[in-house]
Amino acid sequence: MKPEYAVIGGGIVGCAVAYGLLKSGHNVTVLDGGDSDHRASRGNFGLVWLSCKGFGAPHYAAWTQRSIGLWRDLANELEEVSGETLDLVQKGGYDFFFSEQELQQRVEKYQQLGQELGIDYPYEIWDRAKLKQEEPQIGPDVIGAIFGPEDGHVNPLKLLKSYHKAITALGGKIISQVNVVEVEQQSDGRFTIEMQDGSTMVSDKVVLSAGLGSAVLGPQLGFKAPVTPQKGQILITEKLPPMINRPSGIIRQVDEGGIQIGDSKEAAGFNSQDTISVTAAIAERAIATYPFLANIQLVRSWGALRIISPDGLPIYQKSKTHSGAYMISCHSGITLAAVHSYLMPLWLENKAEAPDLEKFDESRF
Repeated sequence: MKPEYAVIGGGIVGCAVAYGLLKSGHNVTVLDGGDSDHRASRGNFGLVWLSCKGFGAPHYAAWTQRSIGLWRDLANELEEVSGETLDLVQKGGYDFFFSEQELQQRVEKYQQLGQELGIDYPYEIWDRAKLKQEEPQIGPDVIGAIFGPEDGHVNPLKLLKSYHKAITALGGKIISQVNVVEVEQQSDGRFTIEMQDGSTMVSDKVVLSAGLGSAVLGPQLGFKAPVTPQKGQILITEKLPPMINRPSGIIRQVDEGGIQIGDSKEAAGFNSQDTISVTAAIAERAIATYPFLANIQLVRSWGALRIISPDGLPIYQKSKTHSGAYMISCHSGITLAAVHSYLMPLWLENKAEAPDLEKFDESRF
């Protein structure tokens, strides 16, 4: 039976949307690429994160906060359907500072954002004494932090596995190791999707959530798809007893004990190989933050290509030339998973209660 929706892209974004559509009663097939694809999910940091989101773009801050508020329900639901444990922890997180000037500049941005949103934006300023109470291992050069009470983190591998299990349990289909090369709309409005191996699929609607692949497939469906790669590097230490109580945007201790490090953003085209100088800079900053890391064994490091739009914000676009085709692309697939699962089906189906995503469409570029 042909699917009503074909979701091209089986990463966190595509799976979150597919899961939501299945819950809403739609027939869905996810087309997932091969292991050699540039998968953004390889480079995510596992954060469910509000801090620093939306400076200069209050609509993005509001959208992010809405997702974070739905995340616990999503985790509970996925755990029940899939039998997986996601290890979601939402007890706040840090943005560390090494100078008072940098801290004050960030506070001013939060104040401005709060004024734009018309709310008391959720953040707290922690001096070094307060931070030291909560994080005894913090380094002497860290003068304080901004504490985000709504921040948290999750195990991203378990999240993806859970989505896959839940999609299957709800009657959806995931076809892996397929490379979509062409999408064409027929005279009857349906879409023919052609794979590299010559096989085809027909669907009523298409959701393009193919990450960097959207830049190639998007124009076939009338999208600008101005997405480019941004390399980020990840370092993983040996497994340790609990050493870090809460995550930050640069360091977190995962549920299995290892410490994950990474805060790089590099324009390197499609080269995902480690850049040694960047690796060294990441490690140096991590040690300055938590000096005990200098004596810890590093067990793995890798580079991955994330997706970034010209302004760094998500793109949600309904095709103006191919009715029934949609593009969804974002840099923060983990954080936005909850709104993608719960609210995106309303937007795709033009429901009266659908979120207003006009500010995220391609007309802004």
